[in-house]
Amino acid sequence: MNVPRPILSGLRIVELSAFVSAPLGGATLAELGADVVRVDPPGGGIDFHRWPLHGGHSLYWAGLNQGKRSVAIDTRNEKGQALVADLVAHAGILLTNLPVRGWSSYERLSARRSDLIMTVLTGNPDGSAAVDYTVNAAVGFPWVTGPEESREPVNHVLPAWDALTGYLVATAIIAAELHRVRTGEGQLVTVSLMDVALSIAGHLGFIGEAQLNPEARGRYGNDLFGTFAHDFVTSDRRSVIVVALTPRQWNSLVDAVDIRDAVGTLEKRLGLDLSEEGNRFRARNEICALLAPWIAARPLADVAAVFDRGGVLWDRYQTFKELVSEDERCSPGNPMLAPVDQPEIGRYLRATSPIGFGRSGRMPPAASPLLGHDTAEVLGTWLELDRKQISALEGEGIIGGGTSA
Repeated sequence: MNVPRPILSGLRIVELSAFVSAPLGGATLAELGADVVRVDPPGGGIDFHRWPLHGGHSLYWAGLNQGKRSVAIDTRNEKGQALVADLVAHAGILLTNLPVRGWSSYERLSARRSDLIMTVLTGNPDGSAAVDYTVNAAVGFPWVTGPEESREPVNHVLPAWDALTGYLVATAIIAAELHRVRTGEGQLVTVSLMDVALSIAGHLGFIGEAQLNPEARGRYGNDLFGTFAHDFVTSDRRSVIVVALTPRQWNSLVDAVDIRDAVGTLEKRLGLDLSEEGNRFRARNEICALLAPWIAARPLADVAAVFDRGGVLWDRYQTFKELVSEDERCSPGNPMLAPVDQPEIGRYLRATSPIGFGRSGRMPPAASPLLGHDTAEVLGTWLELDRKQISALEGEGIIGGGTSA
C-alpha cells in the first residue's frame, strides 16, 4: 500500500520563537509535512511553563509544538549562535518572532545563504513590542464586545490576532518558497500583529464605518450586528444559539417553530420586510420574543430534533469539558482528532491540520518533542557533527537534551 507523502515533505524550517503566533505558524507547517526544528535555550524559553498545566507540564507549549523537532542551544554565546546560523543556512528558511539583530539579522544570515527566506513577526510594524491583547485594545474591539449596558472595555479570551497571524505567516512562507522555486530568490518577510488586526478590521468594514458614519458602533451583547443571532435557554436549562443570516435560514427557522403568521403580523406592525438581513437586526428584540417561549417550553433534545429536521442554523453552548466528553465532534470518528501519547503528560486528544488534500491526505496528529530531544540527531544529520563534537558541546553547556514541557 502506497502512503501519500505529506504535501510539504522536504521543506525544512528553523523556528526561533515564543508564545503563540510564530509557534502556531511553525506547527501549521509541520502538520502539512514540513520538517520544523524549533530552537530553544537549554532548560526552556519564556513560554516553556506557560499555563494551562497538567502535572506541572505545559499543555500550551506541547500544543503549539506538536509535530516539530526540538533542539536546545544556548544562543547567548558565540558558539551557540554559530550553530543556529549553520542550521538556518542548511534549512534555508527561518521563522522567528524574537528580536533579530547582530548574528541573527537578515543581513548576516543571508550572507551565509543568498536564497534565505527569513520571516520575522513583530508586535508593531516598527518592531516595538505589542501582544495580541494590547493590539486588540488599540484597534477598538473591546468597546464593541460584551453586554450592552457595559461602560468598560471587555477583553477577549481567544487570542484572535495571534491565531490569524500564525496562520498568515504559514501562508507567507509557502508563498516565499514558491517564489524562490520560480526565481531562485530568497527574501525577508515581515508580518506584525497590528498590521494583521488593521487588515481584518478594514476587510470587515470597521474602519470604513468609523470614518463614514457619524455615530460609533455600540455593543449588542449576544446579538450579532447587522443580522439575526441570539442565545436562548431550553426547558432543561441548556443554552443554544440560533442564527439566520440568509433568507433560506430565516425561512427554515420561521417554519420550524411555526411562527409564519406571527412574523407576518410583526412585519406589518413594524413596516419591515424581515426577509432582509438588516431588518432582522432592527427587529431582533421582537423576533426573540417570538422564539424564546417556544424554545423555553422544550428540552434540548426536542429543540435539536426540530431544528435539525427543519434545517435551522443553530448549535448548543457548551463548556470545553462538555465538548470533549459529550460531543461527537470529539469522537474517534473525526479525522481531525486522535488520542496521542504525549511524553510526561499522558494520553489525550490532539488535532491535526484542518486542511484536507485529496491526493496527499492528512498527517495524523503528532506528539510534541521533549525540549532538546532532537538536538544530537539534528546536529548530526544537518551539520554532520560527530558524537565527539556533540559531546563536547554538551559538556560546555552550549546544547541540551530532552526536558519535558
